[in-house]
Amino acid sequence: MNAAVAVARSRGLPRAAGICLVLALLASGFVGQRLAVPELRYLSDFSVPVAELVPIAHAVLLATTLFSPMADLEWTAAQPMRRHRAVHLLTLLVLAVGLCALPLAAGAPVPVFAAAVRNAVGYLGLGMISARLFGSGLAWLLPLGMFGPTLFLGVGPDNTPEAWAWSIQPAHDVPAGVAAAALWAVGLLLAATGSPRRTERAEQQ
Repeated sequence: MNAAVAVARSRGLPRAAGICLVLALLASGFVGQRLAVPELRYLSDFSVPVAELVPIAHAVLLATTLFSPMADLEWTAAQPMRRHRAVHLLTLLVLAVGLCALPLAAGAPVPVFAAAVRNAVGYLGLGMISARLFGSGLAWLLPLGMFGPTLFLGVGPDNTPEAWAWSIQPAHDVPAGVAAAALWAVGLLLAATGSPRRTERAEQQ
């Protein structure tokens, strides 16, 4: 357990989790608030509960903890270190999902909680993919690359989400849930089989 705690601390997990907790508490204070989606192509009146969008920030912050200043030592360590990395990845998922429960406890409807969990899982997957491909310092790149178009182009002329905009779909939308799960599975595979770095300079060191 001490080794697992050391791995978490070396990757900045306590700090990231603390920031996420603050965001979750703030979201709990705005349970009834919705964010209007600023569709650029059509006149629309579509909004999403704030509690469904805050988990995107959780996912990005947690994905940055995939970086380790001792990545070379971890990668060449014996079998137990792989188990610690697996525990770390599982902890990220538990934290991302668990933080979604705070707005639920504050009165958010169950469908909002379900959509928040879906978004946390999907964007955590995107963050892990981004961290593996570009370094953990750029774990936000793919999530922002997905969320930006979703926010500005994700609503159709009939005032409903486009099929590809899975993160603003209703909680009961099955394809959106499948997309989120698939992103997390791919991110998990990449994170478990690679050693993400923060910058190119870290790679050279």
